[in-house]
Amino acid sequence: MRDADARLVERARAGEASAFEELVRRHLRAAYAVALAVLREPADAEDVCQDAFLTALERLEECRRPDRFAAWLLQIVRNRALNLRRAQTVRWALPLQDVVGVAGRHDTGHQAERSELRDRLLAAMEDLSEPQREALLLHDLEGWRHREVAAHLGVPESTARAYLFQARRRLRARLGAELMEEG
Repeated sequence: MRDADARLVERARAGEASAFEELVRRHLRAAYAVALAVLREPADAEDVCQDAFLTALERLEECRRPDRFAAWLLQIVRNRALNLRRAQTVRWALPLQDVVGVAGRHDTGHQAERSELRDRLLAAMEDLSEPQREALLLHDLEGWRHREVAAHLGVPESTARAYLFQARRRLRARLGAELMEEG
């Protein structure tokens, strides 16, 4: 993927709009996951992603290593998200339909179950540290490898693995405790 990204960056630098559109398609989900991990507000995460992609397009010449475009972009996303978080008042409510996706509209029972599960998962994720949330979302949702998560977070691979392990353990403990209280 790195070589393909490098070729797309070069084509985008040459003015080919479709090349940058492909970079957006390739990296939008990961960018959103990083922004959501920092902000915990889907609408703000979307805004940050849009802003970060515009910044990346405007500053494409500053990407010194086109083969590492994803890491460069995600650092822009993370910085924008941190800046927004510092600038705004705290508002952590998450519109459920924006986070995981809306269930089929015709199956209201299934939709209610998914909404409840989403609610619990998002509430449990609130207890995670920011690096734990990023590691969890990038690895489990986006399918990144441990070394890629580590590079993004700027930590050794063993630390990224530890973040993921801790995040999963905390989620299991919290969600399991909730299930035990219901039963």
